[in-house]
Amino acid sequence: MEINIGQHILNAHQEITAKNKEVLLKHGVLTINLMGSPGAGKTSVLEALISKMKSSVRMAVIEGDLYTSKDAERIEASGVPAVQINTRGACHLDGKMIEWAMQQLPLADVDLLIIENIGNLVCPAEFDLGEDLRISVLSVTEGEDKIPKYPLMFKDSAAVILNKVDLLPYTDFNMEDFYRDLRLLNPDVAIFEVSCRLDKGMDEFTVWLKSKIKTN
Repeated sequence: MEINIGQHILNAHQEITAKNKEVLLKHGVLTINLMGSPGAGKTSVLEALISKMKSSVRMAVIEGDLYTSKDAERIEASGVPAVQINTRGACHLDGKMIEWAMQQLPLADVDLLIIENIGNLVCPAEFDLGEDLRISVLSVTEGEDKIPKYPLMFKDSAAVILNKVDLLPYTDFNMEDFYRDLRLLNPDVAIFEVSCRLDKGMDEFTVWLKSKIKTN
């Protein structure tokens, strides 16, 4: 009985996600699922990206968090429409939450939708939200061992942003092991070494992401 209930819930999620994707495709919106642990710097990366792209790309953001609307407020201050989802303890976003958030956004006027998922290296990787691409953010302060410890997060990512590289001299982060483990797990992944504080690497990431929008 428990297996049947679980399967029913999973099927319902997949049905909603499929409908969400249909709506996004209808409006020609490229959708990114941005994932990473708490403190990796997802919101900082997003703010830096917005500053470089909003003049040429129509953007919108869905912010996922356990509590508070602080991240959505930061994004709205950057001049981009944002919808906050508070999961009240749930460790990931799901299709029903995204369906509701999409209804709050002017999708007809959006080229790029970025969903900033809950800070977690496990649960968000297990749920499709109808996105076109997954992008993972890992900070050097977390350690390169997160790649083999949480493989699903990085295996299905089109790009991995290694954030806070300005702090490399103050950590034991092993860059050689990072590249080796990531390439073994995901040979085709795009990798960007980024420091939001120093504006390092964001131009390269912006060019890469814009190329995806053009071919969407």
